[in-house]
Amino acid sequence: MKQWRQFAQLLRYLRPYRRLFYGALLATVISVGLNALWPVIMGLAITEIGNNLAAHVAINFDYIQKVIVLIILEALGYQITLFLSSWWMTLAVQRAMRDLRAALTDKIDRLPVSYFDAHQQGNLLSRVTNDVDAITNAFQQSFIQIVTSIVGIISAVIMMVLINPLMTLLSLIMIPLSLGISRAIVHYSQPYFKGQQNALGDLNGYIQENYTGFTVLKVFGQENQAIEKFRTVNHALADQGFKAAFISGLMMPLVGMTANMTYAAMAMLGGYNVVAGIISLGNLQAFIQYIWQVNQPLSSLTQLAGVMQSAGAATARVFEVLNASDAPQQRTSAQLPTPVLGRVSFNDVSFAYHQDQPLIKHLSFVANPGDTVAIVGPTGAGKTTLINLLMRFYDVDAGAIEIDGVNTQSLTADVVRKQFGMVLQDAWLYHTTIADNIRLGRIDATDYEVVDAAKTANVDHFIRTLPDGYQMVIDEEAQNVSLGQKQLLTIARAVIADPKILILDEATSSVDTRLEGLLQTAMDRVMQGRTSFVIAHRLSTIRNADLILVMNHGEIIEQGTHTSLLADNGFYAKLYQSQFGDADDPV
Repeated sequence: MKQWRQFAQLLRYLRPYRRLFYGALLATVISVGLNALWPVIMGLAITEIGNNLAAHVAINFDYIQKVIVLIILEALGYQITLFLSSWWMTLAVQRAMRDLRAALTDKIDRLPVSYFDAHQQGNLLSRVTNDVDAITNAFQQSFIQIVTSIVGIISAVIMMVLINPLMTLLSLIMIPLSLGISRAIVHYSQPYFKGQQNALGDLNGYIQENYTGFTVLKVFGQENQAIEKFRTVNHALADQGFKAAFISGLMMPLVGMTANMTYAAMAMLGGYNVVAGIISLGNLQAFIQYIWQVNQPLSSLTQLAGVMQSAGAATARVFEVLNASDAPQQRTSAQLPTPVLGRVSFNDVSFAYHQDQPLIKHLSFVANPGDTVAIVGPTGAGKTTLINLLMRFYDVDAGAIEIDGVNTQSLTADVVRKQFGMVLQDAWLYHTTIADNIRLGRIDATDYEVVDAAKTANVDHFIRTLPDGYQMVIDEEAQNVSLGQKQLLTIARAVIADPKILILDEATSSVDTRLEGLLQTAMDRVMQGRTSFVIAHRLSTIRNADLILVMNHGEIIEQGTHTSLLADNGFYAKLYQSQFGDADDPV
């Protein structure tokens, strides 16, 4: 039932192109009908020649000539309608699949962040590419063949009934027998086709993840472990693929054997009927041809079973994404007061990714406009989660987060996010020009504003040393700029967005001392007059913070300034001592 519902959903994408689709079906029916006439027309010639030879008279070439003309016209009409059906179906399917890919992309843009946290990027990519391709192949190639086969069988059976109803009834025993065999094989092979598509998605996800972290694997010497993991994933795909192909591959020989037995029996019975004068030799020839016209489509249908099962599994994976719940869209007219000052408060906030594993517990603090709030703590303390809540990637389970006294949950996510600028450690750049990468912070920014933002971010000089300056294209993996330069560019992006609240997520780690100095200067400039949240493991970068929140296990265990926290000689002092050797504040 679920598969039929998904198939009905899939057909909706063909609806705008139904004229092309129905035109292709009509052309297919006509081509099959014309093909069904061919054995009868040939039978006319054979019967005439046989009668002439039996009567010991000259062959009636005038009659044969007319039959040949009919054969030529039939063949011409068949080829034209066959071409039209293929052309129109290709147009309809390609346009429908274009719309399906667009719908998938649009849907992915609307999914909540939690969906991406739970699914591999490569697996999602496989659904947009491999799974849609499987559906495209099934519709474009297999659908026409299915219609051709079904209409061909019906047409052939009608012509067989007109020649000899009794022989037709006996020969049709092969159809339910073949369908029974096909149904049983489909039932047993379908789980393996579904497993094959899932394994293909897992393989894509693993490859994408592995290649993204290729340098890290090299650094830690994990190549052999990566190869072993790949073998495991690859073998899983091969195993599912073999079982799916082997079981579905049994269909054609079994159905073919049934058809061959029917063919042999009808040839013997037909020969007896010709001798008995029940049917003519030409009609026997036509009847035998029609048996093959029934057998061939049945064989085609069995061959297509594997393709259709793959498409069915792919359809399920595609609509698993399309039917997933969107990120909540609030319809609210609530707005922040004008002008936005940037006061942020956490009021008894609690949050858990999983209900049985609370992460943030009763968190409260206030960041006044222009304050720099540093968040420190060990891995898993809840620092990144805090940023996710600020940006409303996730909503709090209890308590409230307020901006200028307004609960962020009463605002749309877009309104909240427009107040923030982000500079991440994992600086993400588009495969486009440097200018357009900076302009991502504000699409309508002028060239002058782009350059001004770059100067503020200490990256203008570097850009001007490049061959094409601001028009240099960042390559696909952003390998033609260093990590520190990427971070400077993201600072420029934040500058041009001109947000009231800034988030700096470990932006100065993993760079050399000179670049760290440039980054720190750029950050100091961009943080002026803005409420800033800084997450950093290098405690030397946050000495001047107005407020330092020390987190552990989702709770603020200490808060204060750098000096006061050192004086308390608590958790923060121990962190500082582990980096600098003692808890004295060096000048």
